[in-house]
Amino acid sequence: MGDKPIWEQIGSSFVQHYYQLFDADRTQLGAIYIDASCLTWEGQQFQGKAAIVEKLSSLPFQKIQHSITAQDHQPTPDSCILSMVVGQLKADDDQLLGFHQTFLLKHFQGAWVCTNEVFRLGLHN
Repeated sequence: MGDKPIWEQIGSSFVQHYYQLFDADRTQLGAIYIDASCLTWEGQQFQGKAAIVEKLSSLPFQKIQHSITAQDHQPTPDSCILSMVVGQLKADDDQLLGFHQTFLLKHFQGAWVCTNEVFRLGLHN
């Protein structure tokens, strides 16, 4: 991993950490957000650490498993990292579903946090 640019290393580490937390105990995700963070989840808007964690914690499934198919990371001109993830998830006994998720990461008070996040299932109506 040392031969990849630093933004790819940080983005990949963040993605791995995020989905490990989400799959194990999504109530613990609060540590990656700040009060100014924004989440768009299937078109619904949430702002602030508390509102985001409440939304993620209240999702209607008991267990979930994410499988990452691809991830891309870019540095931004203002020293942030833009990460896009494509994968599949399995919630409870439901069928596998594709998803897309984008994160904007910012170095804040000595740690990388998620300031913006967008999630969509890969459903086509």
